[in-house]
Amino acid sequence: MRDGHRRRVGTGLILATLLGAAAALLPAGTGVQAGDLAKGRQELPEIVLGDTNGNDFAVPVKDITMEGGKSYRLNVTSNGGKEYKFMAPEFFRNVWMNQIVINHLEIHPYGAPHHIEFDDAGTIALEFVPIRTGTFEWWIEGLKDKGMHGTLTVK
Repeated sequence: MRDGHRRRVGTGLILATLLGAAAALLPAGTGVQAGDLAKGRQELPEIVLGDTNGNDFAVPVKDITMEGGKSYRLNVTSNGGKEYKFMAPEFFRNVWMNQIVINHLEIHPYGAPHHIEFDDAGTIALEFVPIRTGTFEWWIEGLKDKGMHGTLTVK
């Protein structure tokens, strides 16, 4: 078996395992199948970094709660006051990332990102299904002490 084919088969097995794990989190009798996980996506409250009044450290929404096994979109927006590195490595490792959308351009990762970064104003949409419950911290690198941090809780 060629290495490229072996990697594709391995990636497919990993994705099938993750989808199965996410489907197992669904309540019994929902009728939702693993193939439907990316459908019926719910919008989460937006995380906005900085405001338009010159407060580069403002974050109106810091804590978000969601349910495992459901599909979500989380918009993270920078108002462009600073360079922001949005860190959430533990959260990203515990979700199935369907896609990352920037200016209507889609990124379909095989694995989780470590962080997302803003050099200018804009929005990055994260579309995912949480596969593990817990409370996961997010923060802006170097600005946590300025109040730029929060939690993403999966029940």
